[in-house]
Amino acid sequence: MSDNEKEEARNLQMEFEWVLHDEIHPCLQQLRSILTECCSRFPMALFGNDQQCKVDRFVFSSPHDQVKCVVVLTGDSITNAEVTFKVQRQQNVSMRTSIQNDHPWKLQQIQDAANHLQQAIAHIDNVDRNYLFKTSEEVLHILANILGCLQRSRSSLIVPKKKTIDDLMKSRNMKSLNPNLPENLAISFYIQSYKLILAVYQLESTHGNVKYESQQAECNVPWLNDALILLTIALQLCQRLKDKISVFSQYKDFTVGSRVPSVMGLN
Repeated sequence: MSDNEKEEARNLQMEFEWVLHDEIHPCLQQLRSILTECCSRFPMALFGNDQQCKVDRFVFSSPHDQVKCVVVLTGDSITNAEVTFKVQRQQNVSMRTSIQNDHPWKLQQIQDAANHLQQAIAHIDNVDRNYLFKTSEEVLHILANILGCLQRSRSSLIVPKKKTIDDLMKSRNMKSLNPNLPENLAISFYIQSYKLILAVYQLESTHGNVKYESQQAECNVPWLNDALILLTIALQLCQRLKDKISVFSQYKDFTVGSRVPSVMGLN
């Protein structure tokens, strides 16, 4: 190895050790602050936050007022709702149902997102602040765990799980409705990005085949928008740190306190 190559290797080694000793822990703490702020946006107590469940009232809008709905969201559940919609192909027929406090409609997506968010913070807290990292692999392992949690938390709010009509009809949430809907009708509340959506499904059986038509109403939920922005910022920060560490991971000889490693395959 020439003198220039040795100098390049020494500089890379010094930069590697600086990143491990001086950048990882501050970055993890910055990440934790962002995630704690994100937790505070959720309408229930998370990660040691003893706040009471927040109560919000939302009025839905739909094209041509085919579906009307007003809900009270308490924490991760709809604790009160009034739903009215016009039956497809029977525009003079309207259906009405409600949700009462004693049988709330659970929004599992909110709970799932909160659980993954708390797991991400737990991964950070499991790292001793005085621990001296020695290899890029151990840092990448921690960051991969955090990134996985953040991606799952964000996806829980952006991409609702697909359910069959049969699943919707048999859902325990349908038992929250009073009065119950006829067997050919079903409704579903779900989160999609920063919106709470109500979907109404009408089933039709033709020659043994079951088809359905749907209508929707929606409302904006401000805290969801805030939480998604903070999750996105956290993901970007975590990914940038992972990318920086990944640069060093290609040099397998790099460990803290190691001798000058080989660089670019040069010996």
